[in-house]
Amino acid sequence: MAKVQQKGLKRIFKAGIYSMQGFKAGWQNEAAVRQEMVLAVLLTIGAFFLADSGVKFLLLVIMPWLTVTVELANSAIEAVVDRIGMERHELSGRAKDLGSACVFVMLILTALTWLVIVLEHFGVTLFGA
Repeated sequence: MAKVQQKGLKRIFKAGIYSMQGFKAGWQNEAAVRQEMVLAVLLTIGAFFLADSGVKFLLLVIMPWLTVTVELANSAIEAVVDRIGMERHELSGRAKDLGSACVFVMLILTALTWLVIVLEHFGVTLFGA
């Protein structure tokens, strides 16, 4: 039997509810999600004081929230793999490792972005002029 799809505003409303359930599940079940969300909030607040242009502000805010996004996706991958079974399997391990690598890349990019902008804020020019 085919699933009946919601339409219009009702679909958007339901999607918002599912998203909030996802945030709640991430917060309740994943320490990394909690840590990265708290850090993203703190860095967002810090961006208001540090950024001296719109572009820098956006970079300082977007990067930590992209990290949260990738962490949520990684947590989803881990939940699906764990749902399939807890026994060790090469593909399950690979899926989890790849998700973890995605988070690691985002953490490095976020730290690098913040480092460059903070250094420039204090007069250290890394790239030209």
